[in-house]
Amino acid sequence: MPPETPPEAAGREPASGEWRPPRLWRAAQVAARVVVAPLARLRVTGDLPARDRRRPVRGPLILAANHISPFDPIALAAACRTRRIAPRFLAMGELFSVAVIGPVMRRWGHIPVHRRTAQVTEALAEAASALAAGSVLVLYPEGRIGLDPGLWPERGQTGVARLALATGATVIPVALWGAHEVVPYAAPRGLLRALPRAIWRRPVVRVRFGDPVDLSGLRAGVPRDARRATDRIIAAITRELAPLRADQPDLPRHRDPTRPVPATRPGAAGTRADSVGAGG
Repeated sequence: MPPETPPEAAGREPASGEWRPPRLWRAAQVAARVVVAPLARLRVTGDLPARDRRRPVRGPLILAANHISPFDPIALAAACRTRRIAPRFLAMGELFSVAVIGPVMRRWGHIPVHRRTAQVTEALAEAASALAAGSVLVLYPEGRIGLDPGLWPERGQTGVARLALATGATVIPVALWGAHEVVPYAAPRGLLRALPRAIWRRPVVRVRFGDPVDLSGLRAGVPRDARRATDRIIAAITRELAPLRADQPDLPRHRDPTRPVPATRPGAAGTRADSVGAGG
């Protein structure tokens, strides 16, 4: 009978209660950078406060990112590697039902979110335990790949805010831009056309880590505070995103025919720029 795999190797919390990212997940982040290289030019800016460059970043920490493409997790995994972060992703539960992929994701410490089911609350409980064990989590406050015609962040769901208020975890806004030029919204549909174009053009994919979101004055369980916190988080992501796409302040130049949104938005010019500084 083979010896039992140590908790550390499986990406689970060891006896001390501290979660350690498994070596294979860290290796997969290196592989993500290899995958990104022929498809895009990755540009990472910003940093985490008080980061010791000699040691991996520890939690409890929430990376709250905008979501514009199925390529986002790969780009973000590669970007996190440049900042010595080995985060745990909250991902749609369907992925965890896929042979090989599901067990691997579980073994690497990622957390399933079974949307539109009674199990969805289990993800928040598991995420809270992960934060208590010192993990860094990646969450998408929008809850899906956004459908805003201009690819600006949509009004967020409150799950990320409720998790942050309940655990006291620091929330770092993370802005991504350019991933929509690599992989289309409806992938795998459209990949045969998109990937050769990406290899030829190698679009710039930008990832920016912002300053911690100020959630002072807000408390878990207080009516409307989760919504106020959510609005602050989305506003912070939007502020970080604005300079990444300064040359495309309204509609993106790249048109993805697989996105189920109109090509234009009436009266859109300037509306998003006006809301960049809005808080909760």
